[in-house]
Amino acid sequence: MAQTDLLDQSATAQIAAMRSGEVSAPELMSATLERIEDRNAKINAIVALQDRDALMAEAATRKDGPLAGLPFAVKDLAETKRITTSFGSPIFKDFSPPADSPMVAALRAAGAVIIGKTNTPEFGLGSHSYNPVYGVTRNPYDTSRSAGGSSGGAGSALAARMVALADGSDMMGSLRNPAGWNNVFGFRPSYGLVANSGPMESFLNQLSTNGPMARHMEDLELLLKLQSSFDPAHPHSSGPYQDQVTVKPMRIGWLGDWGGAYPMEGGILELCEGGLRTLEDIGHEVVAQDPPFSAEALWKSWITLRSWSVAEKLGKHYNDPEKQSLLKPEAIWEIERGQSLSAHEVFQASEIRSAWFRRTTAMSVDILALPVAQMFPFPAEWTWPKEIAGVTMDTYHRWMEVVIPASLTGLPALSIPVGFGPNGTPMGMQLIAHRGQDATVLALGRAYERATDWISQQPLCK
Repeated sequence: MAQTDLLDQSATAQIAAMRSGEVSAPELMSATLERIEDRNAKINAIVALQDRDALMAEAATRKDGPLAGLPFAVKDLAETKRITTSFGSPIFKDFSPPADSPMVAALRAAGAVIIGKTNTPEFGLGSHSYNPVYGVTRNPYDTSRSAGGSSGGAGSALAARMVALADGSDMMGSLRNPAGWNNVFGFRPSYGLVANSGPMESFLNQLSTNGPMARHMEDLELLLKLQSSFDPAHPHSSGPYQDQVTVKPMRIGWLGDWGGAYPMEGGILELCEGGLRTLEDIGHEVVAQDPPFSAEALWKSWITLRSWSVAEKLGKHYNDPEKQSLLKPEAIWEIERGQSLSAHEVFQASEIRSAWFRRTTAMSVDILALPVAQMFPFPAEWTWPKEIAGVTMDTYHRWMEVVIPASLTGLPALSIPVGFGPNGTPMGMQLIAHRGQDATVLALGRAYERATDWISQQPLCK
C-alpha cells in the first residue's frame, strides 16, 4: 500500500502496517508531514508544527505501545511539554509548558509522536476556531466556512486526512459540533470517565470533559481507552472504558428541534431523520418525543453555571489590567457575568440541573437523538452567527443551545455523520445515552458506521 493511501486509512490500519513492517514509523511520519505541507495552508488546522528532522528522529524511536509511531497533534488547550501551548490567547502565545498534561503524557507513553497542536478558539470559548495567535481554521469541505469548535482544528485535520486520530474537549458541544461539521465521529464521555485530574472544585464544576475524535469508531474507542485510565486524583474518575457490550434493539427518542424551542436552518432535521431511518433499518425503534423539559430553564441553568465556571478559571487574567486588554469580548462578557452572580443564583441553576438529571434517568428510552448544531457551517470570517432562521441569537453561544441537554448533566453523547447540506458541508446527529452507558452508545455507533459510508466522501481540499 502506498504511504499516501495509508494516510486515508484508519489509525488502527496505520498502526497495524507499522507493526507488520509494511511501513516504518519514519516513513509514515514523512508522508504525514508532506500531506500537512500540501493541505494545511488551505485550512489552518494544525499549528505549532514541530521541526521535521526532530520528528523523524523521534518516530524512529517509537516502537512500543498501542499508538507506537502514530503522528498525533494535540488540541491547543492541553499543556504539552516544550511545545507552545497558547490556549488560543495572546497571553500565552510564547508559553512552553515544563511538563505534559496527564492526557498528553498518556499519549506519549502509548507511543504517539506529538507533531504539534490543533487550533482552537481563545480559551476554547465559542464553537468557531479562530484566535489572534494563529488565525481561523477552515472547513475542508468548503474553505470559506467554519470548521466549528472548540475542537475545530482537530475535526478539520481529521477530515483532511492529515491525522488519523485526534483528542478534543467538550463543554458546549466542542467534540460534537466540529465532528458533525467535518464528517467524522466525536464523543463526549460521561463526566468522570476521562478524568485527567479535573478541576479543583469538583461538584458544581462538571461541565467540561476531554474525549476522542476519529474518522472511524474503532479508532475513537482506541483513544478513549487511553484517555480513560483511572485517575486516583479525581474523585469522580470511573475509568477505564470497557467496551464489552453487545448491541441489542434500542428505543431511540427523537427530540428534533425540542418542540420548536431550538431554531434550525432548513435541511438539518431532514438529514438527521435520514440517519434515524438507518438506525431503524438495523433493528432499532425510533419514537418522536415531546420536549421532556423546559428549554428556557435548561438555558438559564446552563449560562449561569458556565459563566460561573469561566469566571473562576479566567478571572485572574481579567483582574490583571494588562492581561484583561488581551481577552476577547466574549471572554470578558462571561467573566463579568460570572463574577456578578450571587450564591443563590448558582444554587438555583444547580437545582434546575438536578431536576433535569432526575428527568433523564426516568425516561423510557435508551437513547435521545438531537442534531449536533442548529445551522450548517457559517462563513469563516464571522465571529459568531447573529440569527438562525430569522431568530436573533442573544449571546455568542445561543446558536449552539441544542448541545446543552447532554452537557448540563454530563451525559455521554456521540456525534455521528448524517450527510451533507445544500451547500455541500456536513452535518451530524447526537446520540445521547444515560449516564455511565458509554459502551452502549458507542456500540450503537459501531453498528451505524457499518450501515453507512459517509466517511468515504472526502473533502474538496484534498
